[in-house]
Amino acid sequence: MFRQLSKVIVALQIFAFDGVSMCAALVRNRTALAAENLFLRKQLALFQEREKRPRPTTAADRFAFARLARLFDWRSALVIVKPATLISWHRAAFRRFWRWKSRPVGRPQVSAGLRRLIRRMAAENPTWGEERIADELLLKLQIRISPRTVGKYLKHPPYPRGSKDQRWSTFLRNHAGSIVACDFLFV
Repeated sequence: MFRQLSKVIVALQIFAFDGVSMCAALVRNRTALAAENLFLRKQLALFQEREKRPRPTTAADRFAFARLARLFDWRSALVIVKPATLISWHRAAFRRFWRWKSRPVGRPQVSAGLRRLIRRMAAENPTWGEERIADELLLKLQIRISPRTVGKYLKHPPYPRGSKDQRWSTFLRNHAGSIVACDFLFV
């Protein structure tokens, strides 16, 4: 008789606790309730799957748990792992996200062999510019590369201070005849 009475009391306690939980669920946010429901269903599915063939959680499962945990108080609903494990999953996902977000943007560098070839062509042919080297690479080796990229990898000789092109003395030597002819024409 005492055993039956204790079973009835335990059943009434469980019923009262479930009733209070039901009332609390009615007051809660609908999104949080749906997230908790999905969280619990996912745990149940993993638990049932593990009984058939034990295996660790996948990255997709960990991501789903971490995202769902943001929508409600998950500590009471977590059953299959420790709370510290779920927090570590969330931190790992955060690190992966920022590693992906911080990846280098833009085109990758050309290969080291092509950079050496560009520098060698420039050294052996000092009168060639960026466009000529890019054209030679395209015509003879079928390597399509823009002149700006060629210029990026050229080793530029040091220019005199304040000048970005040829020296004044070189200009005078190259154009002395034209300059003298212009001066006499003007006079």
